[in-house]
Amino acid sequence: MFGLMVRFTCKDQASAEAFDQLVSQTVEKIQEAEPGTVVYAAHRVEGQPLQRIFYELYRDRAAFDAHEEQEHTRRFLGARDDLLASVEVDFLQLQAGKGTTG
Repeated sequence: MFGLMVRFTCKDQASAEAFDQLVSQTVEKIQEAEPGTVVYAAHRVEGQPLQRIFYELYRDRAAFDAHEEQEHTRRFLGARDDLLASVEVDFLQLQAGKGTTG
């Protein structure tokens, strides 16, 4: 299992709305085309209207690398920069869990 958590802070409310639309389009393609992506969840943060948190789990590092090479992911990565004030990424190492395999 390979995972990461990403915190995005949008520039303003209009950027947040455009970011959410971009995310929706991207997640649809991930669901269709990425069997190695186990969880790809985008969250809004209560009380922080410009923040979004992604929680991503992949079968392994190769599945993550395949995700990064997908056309829809490259489109997302290219389009998001104009909408964001900041991006923070934490790569995760599974310690223990339910519904996970190490």
